[in-house]
Amino acid sequence: MVHSKSIVSPKVRWGLIIVAVILLTIPSFLTEHGGAEGETLGNLLPIWSIIPFVGMLLSIALFPLFKPDWWEHNLFNVAIAWSLVFLIPFAIGFGPSDAGHAFFHTVALDYLPFIVLLLGLFAVSGGIVLKGSLAGSTKVNLILLIVGIIIASWVGTTGASMLMIRPILKANAWREKKVHVVVFFIFLVSNIGGCLTPLGDPPLFLGFLRGVPFFWTMRLAPILLFNVVILLIAFFFIDRSLLKKELAAGRKPIVDEPQEKLHVEGLHNFIFLAIIVCAVILSGALTDTFTNAAGEATGIPLPYGLVLPGNNAVQMILILIAGFLSIKTTKKELHEANNFSWAPIQEVGCLFIGIFITMIPALEILNARGGELGLTKPWQFFWATGILSSFLDNAPTYLVFMTTAGSLNTPGLATAVGSIAAPLLIAISAGAVFMGANTYIGNAPNFMVRSIAEENGVKMPSFFGYMWWSLRFLIPVFILDTIVFFVILQ
Repeated sequence: MVHSKSIVSPKVRWGLIIVAVILLTIPSFLTEHGGAEGETLGNLLPIWSIIPFVGMLLSIALFPLFKPDWWEHNLFNVAIAWSLVFLIPFAIGFGPSDAGHAFFHTVALDYLPFIVLLLGLFAVSGGIVLKGSLAGSTKVNLILLIVGIIIASWVGTTGASMLMIRPILKANAWREKKVHVVVFFIFLVSNIGGCLTPLGDPPLFLGFLRGVPFFWTMRLAPILLFNVVILLIAFFFIDRSLLKKELAAGRKPIVDEPQEKLHVEGLHNFIFLAIIVCAVILSGALTDTFTNAAGEATGIPLPYGLVLPGNNAVQMILILIAGFLSIKTTKKELHEANNFSWAPIQEVGCLFIGIFITMIPALEILNARGGELGLTKPWQFFWATGILSSFLDNAPTYLVFMTTAGSLNTPGLATAVGSIAAPLLIAISAGAVFMGANTYIGNAPNFMVRSIAEENGVKMPSFFGYMWWSLRFLIPVFILDTIVFFVILQ
């Protein structure tokens, strides 16, 4: 949870941020951004330029473990500090023009649409409440997980996570040992369930914008079913065993008396949820409308010759309107029933601004040198995309390897980045979506679910503690995926 108290006062912190943004903006009025002549930035950046990104990841992993109170008060300060550790040397080494261009491109074109979508889904889902007598038995937990998996591909992993996490936490409030419920929820609802449509996860939406047909990703259904069955069986045995221990210890489900029939309140928020989904689809449909004859995006001008595409602006405006109307029209009692607060989205926003900025060199290097990795087989693309999606944002990682696969020009699906063989694109898609579950930072809903769970009294695993869960349960499943779908069935 984020608190206002910190070592650096908010006024000083925001003052420093404003000064830094102004200093990065000034060169755009004095010079034109041209970049390094003859070489792409990714070819010029040294490998050690990813140190601030590694520092950011280690901060997320270690500070909550060893200095939890300090971390709660200063996580935004840490994110800004690591961002400056990257930006200042970068500006000195490559010039303020390249630094400003990279900063505005990342913040305005990548981070802003990302956080606006999460904010809208978070606000709207917070007003939808599942009420009724729901005891967290193994059967009930399995049903709730399956419902979350089914809707994840249609309202996004973030939307499904925000809609379903509170009911499952409420149902299991009586249990002492319930960490496994939240962990498997992150595995299945916040990640794996979103693989069937471009609405499910941002990487697939990027593919849709680059020529992958909307329903093409349904080809991942056999892998989805395979993974879901294995993980739900594992969950069944773990949950049943722990449930027996709970009952033997004398704990009993909390059931309302008289029992209340299951029902949903705040149904009008589904209208706002539909607006958000339509806004995302509309953004893709309007791409050509906001593209000029030269193939360049048109819209809101930004420093360094950058442009916020008009279709992205329309999408963000509609999402913000939907979120605002949801907050204004939802009864206070419904938010209270959901234990709704802004802390989870605030934490995600603070941490991911640091992640987005510090991962600039990592993505530039991958984009420039990805073809040198020698990837040619589906299983290689599956693991390369997956491992990096566990620690980098999975959307740009997907795009890097989609471009790499397109450069091979294999017979298959015609896309904006070249012809890609179906097995390669399936492997890239599965790696990006599925392996985002390997760490808390692999996909934004992971962090949000963890934060909401902790607000509701669940003591969630540390960064490395969560990875121990994924190593035990996800990695074996992904190895089976490799053998069955990317070796035997090829």
